[in-house]
Amino acid sequence: MGNVTSNVAAKFAFFPPDPSTYDVYKDEDGKYICSGLTADKNVDVHVLDTKGGNKIVATFWKHPFGRFTLLYSHGNAADLGQMQELFIELRAHLRVNIMGYDYSGYGASTGKPSEFNTYDDIEAVFDCLKNEYGIKQEDIILYGQSVGSGPTLHLASYQHRLRAVVLHSAILSGIRVLYNVKMTFWFDIFKNIDKIRNVSCPVLVIHGTNDDIVDWSHGKRLWELSNEKYDPLWVQGGGHCNLETFPEYIKHLCKFVNAMEKHSFSKRSKANLSLTSSITEEKYNRCLRFGCGRK
Repeated sequence: MGNVTSNVAAKFAFFPPDPSTYDVYKDEDGKYICSGLTADKNVDVHVLDTKGGNKIVATFWKHPFGRFTLLYSHGNAADLGQMQELFIELRAHLRVNIMGYDYSGYGASTGKPSEFNTYDDIEAVFDCLKNEYGIKQEDIILYGQSVGSGPTLHLASYQHRLRAVVLHSAILSGIRVLYNVKMTFWFDIFKNIDKIRNVSCPVLVIHGTNDDIVDWSHGKRLWELSNEKYDPLWVQGGGHCNLETFPEYIKHLCKFVNAMEKHSFSKRSKANLSLTSSITEEKYNRCLRFGCGRK
C-alpha cells in the first residue's frame, strides 16, 4: 500500500512541461544562452552540476541595486521559459536579484524529477550564489511555490542564517494533498509539516482561499507551525495558479521585503520573535533594528 500511495503522490508532484519552452546553447564566446528567454544583459544563464549527477539550468536576474536575492523554486507544470515574466516583475517591484532554476527533468535540465533530486538541485543553486556571486546567506530569501515549497523548506531547515522564506500555495506533504491524514507516513514525500519546525528565519505564507489543488488549510497550518511568523497573505478568492494577478500580492511582498531590510539577526536567538500585524508599533520597532503553466 505504501509504494502505491507514494507512486500516486509522485505522479501528482511532478509534471514538467513537454516539450520544454526553451533550449540552452553556447554562443561563440562559450556563454550559455536560453533560446526562449528575452534578451537581457542583466541575466546570466548557468548549467550546474548536482551531486546527483544531473545538469540543471539556472538563470540569475540581476538588479543593479538589489539588496537581497530571491532564490525561487517554481511550481509544477512550469519551466524557466514560463517564469521569465514573473521574474522581471518581481525584480522591478521588489528591487531584488532573482535566481530561478529548473528541477532535474524540467526544461533543459537533465535527469528525472524526484523528491531527492530537487534537494540536490536547490543545493547546487545555493552553492552557485555563494561561489559565483559571493552572496551571503543572510541576503538570500527562499521562495517556494507549490511543489517548490519542498526543496525550499529542505534547504531552510538546516541553513539557519537565511534572511527569510516565502511559501506560496505550499503543501504540507505530498500525501496530504491527496488524503486528509493526521500523521506522517515514512513513504510520504516533501514532509514540509515536519521541516517547517526547524526553520529559524521569518516565514511569509501566501495562499488562495479558493485553491482547489492545495487546500487553504495547508498554508494556514504551515503558518501556525512557523517559529517566526510574518503577517500572512490570504488571497480572498485566489486559486492555485493565479495569485500573482491580485494587486495585494505584489503590495504584500514589497512590504515584506522592506521589513526584512530592517530585521535584526541578533534577535533570532530569542524565542518566538513575531512579526505579525498584531504586534503593536512599539513592539514592532523593538523587534526591527535595521533602518502557471504555474502551479
